[in-house]
Parts: sequence; structure tokens; C-alpha cells
Amino acid sequence: MKNSTVMIVASKDTPLAGLAATLETIRAIPARVSILVVGELPVFPFYAVGIPPYGISDVPDSWQDDLTESKAMLAAKVAEIEGLLQQHDVAGEVATIASDPGMIANAIAQRALYCDVALVSDDLREFANLFKQVLHGVLFNSPIGIVLNDHDGSAFGAAKRVFVAWNTQIHAARAVHQALPILQKADEVIVGSIDPAMPEASHGEDPGVDIATWLTHHGCNVTVQQYPSGGLDICDAILARAKEARADLVVMGAYGHSRTREALFGGTTRSLIAQTEQPVYLVY
Repeated sequence: MKNSTVMIVASKDTPLAGLAATLETIRAIPARVSILVVGELPVFPFYAVGIPPYGISDVPDSWQDDLTESKAMLAAKVAEIEGLLQQHDVAGEVATIASDPGMIANAIAQRALYCDVALVSDDLREFANLFKQVLHGVLFNSPIGIVLNDHDGSAFGAAKRVFVAWNTQIHAARAVHQALPILQKADEVIVGSIDPAMPEASHGEDPGVDIATWLTHHGCNVTVQQYPSGGLDICDAILARAKEARADLVVMGAYGHSRTREALFGGTTRSLIAQTEQPVYLVY
């Protein structure tokens, strides 16, 4: 993680105190930041009633006022965060992403191309559509993973125990590879499989041992555990085992099932995203 670039996605309402704590964690790594203050601009009123042919639509004054106010609030937040960067002596830049909701995911993904990991401010959950677009941009359109519920950056920057939710799928393997710098710094890495399938021909009788061996070669202190779900949803089982292990962070591959299936029926990834207590690192 040293010399990495950490994307921090914030909103106009992000508390400076929590952001300051995250910056201190990043300064200790040390790393640099790319902070994006995101916001939805009011949608332009394309409709018009009673306009004659070749006439000019009458744009409501309220739309222009809302647009000016939105831009002003985002600019004010950028100025506050720039001062915070100087105060905490953290290298990086602050920018805004302000557009129609449908364009935010692509804008986020474009910025993520030049970062190593994305952290999302907790308050962004208050803007449900904006939060969804940020997740979509990072997970599906960029090469990096995303960290949620890390209130002060400590789970990302200084996790002592990390629980890896392992299921031998490519998504899980990508997550472990992306999280390797975090795993190498941790005191203990628990590779946990919930209700593991054990086909000897593919991954052996002990799922998790192969990835644990690979991690050990990289200097990680690894424990392999296999757990029954006990009738719990997989998400609840992962959270229960992570809590039992006193894990600072859960690492998991996102959307092992298709996005359409999870959108219709729910799934482990959606449930982990929805919960707000356990810090998670998701990679698609």
C-alpha cells in the first residue's frame, strides 16, 4: 500500500472529522489521495407544454437556482477538504463529479483507472441513487476494489485481523490478489469457507488450503477454517464468523452470481453492501 493512490468518494455532507481521521491513517502508510466530491445535479426540464413550432422552451427559474446552489455547495466542500489536506500534510488532489445521475458511474470509473483502492464515506448512503452509481462505477467498470464502512480508514490502513470469505471462485481469487498488501500487513488472515463444496478433483478435500499456501509464500500468517452455515444466510454466517474472529475487515469477491439474479432475488454481496457495521473490501 505504500505509495499507492487511495480514492476517497465523499459528498457535500461528509463530516470533516471522519475524513481527517482517514487522512491520518493514509499519511501513516504513506499514500496519496484522490478525493472526489460527488453530487447529482438537478435534471434539466426537457419537457415543454404549449410551445409553438420553432419556439423556445421556457426554462424554469427554479431549475437554474437549484443548479447554482448545488454547484456552490460542492465547491465549498472542495475548499474545506483542500484545507484539510494541507493541515494533515497528505499529498493528493480534490475534484468534483457533478452531473446527471446516469453519468456518475462512468465518471467514477474513469478516475478509478489511476487509483489502487476506493473508500466510500459513510454519509453517501443517505443518497441512495448516488451510492449505487458509485458502487457500479468502481465494481463493474474499474480495475480496483471498494471499501465500505471503514469509518476512519483503520480497517484499510491498519487491519490486524482480516477474514477472507473464500469459495474458490474467480471473484474470490481476484479479491485476495487485490487485497494482498492489506493481508501482508495483518497479524492474522483467516481464510473462511461457509458450507464448502469439497470435490477432490478440482480444489481438493480441503478448500482454502491452496490459497492459504499462496498467501503464506507472500509472508502472511494464515489460518484456514471451514464453517457450517447453520441455517443462516451466507452473509449472516460470514458476519457472525468475522465477529467471532474479531476481524477488522472482511475481504470478499463480489457478485459470484449474476447481477440480474442478485437484483431479482438478493444475494450475499447485496446483503454485505447493505449492512453498516462490519468493514468490507469488495472486488468484482
